[in-house]
Amino acid sequence: MKLDWTALGQVAAVSLGATVAVVVVFAFGVLGLARVEGARENDGGTHTLGFAQAGLCFLACAAVVAYGIHLIVPQFH
Repeated sequence: MKLDWTALGQVAAVSLGATVAVVVVFAFGVLGLARVEGARENDGGTHTLGFAQAGLCFLACAAVVAYGIHLIVPQFH
């Protein structure tokens, strides 16, 4: 059996990069929710930009998860 170590390294690098990217985007979503809570505590209002940031980040994370499920489940092809 012969392994293509270059291809294995590329797959590992892309997987690591994608994982870090999704975690960072999710963290930005949590930051958006924290901004909303901070605005509510300070002035009793809402922070629309925080809601938009959180929504877009969580939507992007959900899209990545849905794409991964699409790739794994053969009935979706």
